[in-house]
Amino acid sequence: MSLRIYAFAYLIFLYAPILLLPLFAFNDATVIAFPLSGFTTDWFARLAETRALHDAVRNSLFIAVMTALFSTILGVCAARAGAMSHFPGKRGIMGLIMIPLVLPEIIVAVALLVVMVQVLGLGLSNWTIIFAHTLICTPFSVAILNGAFQNLDPAMEEAALDLGETRWSAFRLVILPLVTPGIVSSLLISFTISLDEFIIAFFLTGANPTMPVYIWSLLRFPASVPVVMALGTILVALSVLLLTIAEIFRRRGLARAGVKDTGGFL
Repeated sequence: MSLRIYAFAYLIFLYAPILLLPLFAFNDATVIAFPLSGFTTDWFARLAETRALHDAVRNSLFIAVMTALFSTILGVCAARAGAMSHFPGKRGIMGLIMIPLVLPEIIVAVALLVVMVQVLGLGLSNWTIIFAHTLICTPFSVAILNGAFQNLDPAMEEAALDLGETRWSAFRLVILPLVTPGIVSSLLISFTISLDEFIIAFFLTGANPTMPVYIWSLLRFPASVPVVMALGTILVALSVLLLTIAEIFRRRGLARAGVKDTGGFL
């Protein structure tokens, strides 16, 4: 009973601030405080009229899509090698791939800023953010795809090779369709992480800010805070939708492989 009370209190503490977003997003006062003064949708209408926000959203969507593609491709390669191959130093290499999960993002951001600007001489742009986001999203992709590849029977690929398929065609025709739900989950999770990421984007953004960086700039102006609440409401709804879709595909993949579900994102 005490464990249930603790879990319930923890969930309230974790999600109560998020639940306040739509309340203030539909409140017609510019001051974020109780009591609420009335219902309005003007803040959402202002989102549609803000040109700078539209540019920031386009930048974030481009960065998130490219990050999801790159990190998932790298994740497929790493998970395939880690789950279905044997080579010296495999554990150490897989551990190095997962290191960005435990490193503080601000340390990663400063290090990448120094490397890209001082060492490589690159200018800050959307591509510098894409490279950085790929670095931090690839471990998540590997973690998701590891389960998909580990649930496969290696005999299926061996049978395809015995029947005359090449290594690539066996992977494309036999392995890839079976891990497709994991790939979709990886794409959605990487997209969500990149879309919401702020610290690395703040250090590596160029003349075109991403959406989180643009939201941070709005917080300097109190009259714009309700607009931020409205945008935050949309982002939370989008994140929940993407995570739900990713979980559906993860469970579908486990069911296809005949593996018992031991828990996932939701």
